[in-house]
Amino acid sequence: MDYGKFKYETAQKAKEARRNQANTVLKEVRFRLKIDQHDYETKRKRAEGFLKAGDKVKAMILFRGREQQRPEMGVRLLMKFAEEVAELGSVESRPKIDGRNMVMIIAPVKNKSEAKAEQNAQRAANKQAARDAKHAVKAPEGE
Repeated sequence: MDYGKFKYETAQKAKEARRNQANTVLKEVRFRLKIDQHDYETKRKRAEGFLKAGDKVKAMILFRGREQQRPEMGVRLLMKFAEEVAELGSVESRPKIDGRNMVMIIAPVKNKSEAKAEQNAQRAANKQAARDAKHAVKAPEGE
């Protein structure tokens, strides 16, 4: 085997591996302890999108004033949040107090590269469907 050919093939394999590699990013979703139901749903849907994309989610509750005396309410809210996104992610670190904040990290079920490959496949299928719809032949109306 030619050494130049071998060197070229190993370079191509390394390039392909780098392209398929994806770094997991830590995304953050912030709540207040007294969050309205609609606002909570919006934050939950945002976090679900992050988890579907393969990113970790850092759920943070901000305590202000007297709210700091009721950390059990914060734990309850974060555990409710974790249960609702359980099909997309699992709790990596339990709720813990960090100064005036309570933090919990949720890791995605699918890793970043799997999510990226699935997203690319979906995009290719959508392009193909659009191309097929564009080139569909219409039957004559008079017959």
